[in-house]
Amino acid sequence: MMASEQEMIIFHYVLHDLPKNLFFTGKGGVGKTTTATATAIALADSGKQVLLVSTDPASNLDEVLGLALSAEPTQVPGVPGLFASNVDPVKAAAVYREQVVGPYRGILPDAAIRSMEEQLSGACTVEIAAFNEFATLMGNPAAGERFNHIIFDTAPTGHTLRLLSLPAAWGDFIDTNTGGTSCLGPLAGLKAHQLLYANTRRSLGDAAETLVVVVSRPDAAPLAEAARASAELRELGVANQYLVINGVLQLTDPWDTVAVALRERNMKAMASMPNSLALLPRTELPMRGTELVGVPSLRAFFSPDNDLPSTGQPALSVSLPAPLDNLFDMLEALPAGVIMTMGKGGVGKTTLAVNIASALVARGKKVHLTTTDPAAHVALTLGKAPEGMQVSRVDPEAETEAYRTEVLATVGATLDDEARALMEEELRSPCTEEIAVFRAFAKIVAQGTDRFVVIDTAPTGHTLLLLDASESYHREVSRSMSNIPEAVRQLLPRLKDPGFTKIFLVTLPEATPVHEAQALQTDLRRAGMEPAGWIINQSFAPLAVTDPLLVQRRGREFRYIDEVVRQGLPTFLIPWQTRPTKS
Repeated sequence: MMASEQEMIIFHYVLHDLPKNLFFTGKGGVGKTTTATATAIALADSGKQVLLVSTDPASNLDEVLGLALSAEPTQVPGVPGLFASNVDPVKAAAVYREQVVGPYRGILPDAAIRSMEEQLSGACTVEIAAFNEFATLMGNPAAGERFNHIIFDTAPTGHTLRLLSLPAAWGDFIDTNTGGTSCLGPLAGLKAHQLLYANTRRSLGDAAETLVVVVSRPDAAPLAEAARASAELRELGVANQYLVINGVLQLTDPWDTVAVALRERNMKAMASMPNSLALLPRTELPMRGTELVGVPSLRAFFSPDNDLPSTGQPALSVSLPAPLDNLFDMLEALPAGVIMTMGKGGVGKTTLAVNIASALVARGKKVHLTTTDPAAHVALTLGKAPEGMQVSRVDPEAETEAYRTEVLATVGATLDDEARALMEEELRSPCTEEIAVFRAFAKIVAQGTDRFVVIDTAPTGHTLLLLDASESYHREVSRSMSNIPEAVRQLLPRLKDPGFTKIFLVTLPEATPVHEAQALQTDLRRAGMEPAGWIINQSFAPLAVTDPLLVQRRGREFRYIDEVVRQGLPTFLIPWQTRPTKS
């Protein structure tokens, strides 16, 4: 049964007062997809025509809706007026590539066509193609005129900020480019979209057209990232923002020490959130014990009611996995190498990377701890670095400037004035940042020959784009530089060597993180990279809980622990902790 419109006041906006475009962003794992989807269903139930679209390369919108989605809007069964789609970056890139290359087939020699296709095979093309899909919905009124609302379920914060900055970056590049080429081929392919980018840029900054909903959990790290994202959005001219704090525990059993500690952690984090975030209008949503998958569960998402479970405990079919100390002992026996933590956003990759690095330093190892995640929480999580640990992040701006300077000083030094001017122009393209970041990643991996390099990676989809792009970037660097750096040349062999690189899949004992990590495992194996093991984080399974909501959450964990153990790889379990600690 559908709720009445009076009951459905979403984020204190009466439904008909919401702007057309709604963006949901925040740190991985905070419930962006759930909140966005529940909002879309509520709006459709009120009689609106709604398009829900995911721009996350690692989208789990299919699983949440229980529906196979594509780039074409699909009617959601049981929800008249709601359509959903996934922007598939790889497929979008293939379409974009053919749009650029197609007109030249049969006109240019086959070798020239192959060269163009190769030039358009990198992650830059994937980025701009996915962005064009997004910009079409935002900046082309005809594309979305059939819908009252378009709801964007975005990738985790760092990549969303990158996405929202692209209208300005590409618009400015097109305006100042006089050479007619770019890292994406002939500039005509981009100029055709110039008006679209300008409209997208304007729409993002218009409060009457766009609202950004910043979603967070009631924990320090997600709230800190939400504050940072909010500030950067304002710098981009996106000032119409709303805060949703998802998963606030409503204490039922005051004698459950775990529940009391969790509630206290929630309250402390919210009380100390940055003032700029606290000033935003906000809604607090309660923690749920049930899995929020399927339309019926999502329809109840905004309800204050929370059905409580029985206290019966299902039996484990296998014993609980080993504690994390066993992993530290295993790594201590190695002389050096690269350790990477991978998984869905919000599963604790950063905390795990910090814990592993700290444990190795405590055992006398030389360690470089770094991150490829644009959100870059390593330093915040670690605090003061212990002696023997180098801490860094791949800074896109610094790496881009260093890359430009080196290319101009090497290849550019041999060019005449006209050719050098063209090279300088091309190096101002937003694509240059992608190449520079990739090269920095390769240099960091190379340090694993004489020390441990612990890498906190970006959330799944963007990590895969980085790894998948290795060969493409190799070609791009070859084109731009006279001598390919040895680190770039050796990157793929090193990543594929299980003796050199240890990849640990990090998950929570929940459906979506486990299933996404399984898909990641399949993709890694397809690329010739074998994971070294799994880490199940923040589990209630080893704990004695009596609060009905936590009992329910604990009970549903066992099936997912079983799923992970059955993968047959070394598996380690970390119990939920009041305060995540570093070993």
